[in-house]
Amino acid sequence: MLRFIRFADNLSAWFGKTFAWLIVFMSVGTGYEVFVRYVLNSPTAWALDVSFIMYGTLFMMGGAYTLSRRGHVRGDFIYRLWSNRWQARVDLVLYFLFFFPGVLALILAGWKYASRSWSYGEVSVNSPAGVPIYQFKTAIVVAGILLFIQGIAEVFRCIHCIRTGVWLEAEEDVFETEDLLIQQANEAEKDAHP
Repeated sequence: MLRFIRFADNLSAWFGKTFAWLIVFMSVGTGYEVFVRYVLNSPTAWALDVSFIMYGTLFMMGGAYTLSRRGHVRGDFIYRLWSNRWQARVDLVLYFLFFFPGVLALILAGWKYASRSWSYGEVSVNSPAGVPIYQFKTAIVVAGILLFIQGIAEVFRCIHCIRTGVWLEAEEDVFETEDLLIQQANEAEKDAHP
């Protein structure tokens, strides 16, 4: 059970971090479009669609990673007052009532849309450039499968917490800049005043 949790966390982290690089490509593409549109007065026919596709892909492929880091929005004004075991029990029930049916619907509908899109080489109807979008619809299926795998890991986390009373957290792999600066300042102060 613990090995599967680590596997799912690592898989989600790899996909999330890999697809996070799309933000760089989006920035470069948008900068290019602004330059050619306003400086050269020669706008592209593809930039808007490509930025939508990249942002949508980034958003979908980061879902499992966000779930593994407990980063999704939740209304925890009551939830946080409960014991860890009660939180885990409620989460476990909610995963089976809402999460898994929704993710399965995402996978099945995404498969239908993606397979149809691949069959006729679908392109964007909003773009005069005819930007292909079948690969984007495939990302729906992949994101759903990643969410399903991470959801199983979250169920195992709930079971672990019900048994032990302690949440098994994912490994910290991303830190806020402010936290790093505070940590460095504290270490420098300790070194200065031993």
